[in-house]
Amino acid sequence: MTGQQKIFLLGENIKQRVNLKRFLLGQALNISDAKTVSETENRLLKAHEFSVAVFSFFPLDTPKINLLRKIRAANPRLGIILLLSRENPKLAIALLQQGIVDQISSQDNLPSVFSAIINEFRKKEIISTNAAYSKRLSSLKSEQEKNLKRAMDLEEIYDSTLENLMTALDLRDVETFGHSRTVAKYSQILARILDIKDKTTLDNIRKGALLHDVGKIAIPDSILKKPSPLDQNEWEKIKLHPTLGYGLVKEIKLLEEVGNIILCHHERYDGSGYPSGLKKDEIPLEARIFALADALDAITSFRPYRERRDFQVAKNEIEENRGQQFDPQVVDAFGTLSIETWEKIRFETTHLIPSFEAFRKLS
Repeated sequence: MTGQQKIFLLGENIKQRVNLKRFLLGQALNISDAKTVSETENRLLKAHEFSVAVFSFFPLDTPKINLLRKIRAANPRLGIILLLSRENPKLAIALLQQGIVDQISSQDNLPSVFSAIINEFRKKEIISTNAAYSKRLSSLKSEQEKNLKRAMDLEEIYDSTLENLMTALDLRDVETFGHSRTVAKYSQILARILDIKDKTTLDNIRKGALLHDVGKIAIPDSILKKPSPLDQNEWEKIKLHPTLGYGLVKEIKLLEEVGNIILCHHERYDGSGYPSGLKKDEIPLEARIFALADALDAITSFRPYRERRDFQVAKNEIEENRGQQFDPQVVDAFGTLSIETWEKIRFETTHLIPSFEAFRKLS
């Protein structure tokens, strides 16, 4: 699939462009490059043959920003990736917030550029797939009462749409891509340790974990992607997402565990969480399980405001919050597996870039 989609690469720094092109060609990607802005303008404004465009400008000045605006206006479906220079982080983030570019990546981190390209490919596939699903879903709903078989088909489409929806939401931020899948895996493992064996219940926990942040679809990007600390008003809007998410899905035929995770995943064992301040057993077990899984992934993942931390740090923080943020029995379940086992689970769930060895050879 990746080889069928064409990538346009503009790099004014010849050495960096050649290095990046060689790396991407090594991943079987279809690359066409240019070294000047005028060549780029002629090719991108006159044809729509490319799926993704990668730009590395030195410097990122007003004429080049205007070019990006023209390209976006001429081809709204083009995935635009801007390679961030150290001199222009605020400007680059502003372009992201305005929707002029789709992804920001470090020009010195080749795997990060590769990941951004793959995410743009997947986003296009998801949009296309979901459009087909939506059309099919509409047709099936109108016939549901007359045709039981079509109703069953609807259920299958519904399951796929839920997972695709959360993947699309994850792709709003390349830095957190894969978060929902990771916490879903952690949650199922913790549930099994706690002797939850019913396959339907385990699958409902997986679905709830995938959907936990669906309410953020109603939160503006200007808040979700704000590079500076949120003010009180913005934080209060963020805190609405569990209730918003539950409101979005409560009319759909969801089983109890799914709704419980969406609504209660920010409740804390000591009662200091939100939206309802539930405590201890007032919080559904599946939401207590998810809370630990969510924290484990957050602590051990990279975020723009801090580096990733290792699993020993995560274990220490989880144990320190036993009986406060986390249910003691869920903490005990977490502790039955070694740090090495949790690291292996994370690797098997999140290895999105298969080509680090190739990257090392080029570095």
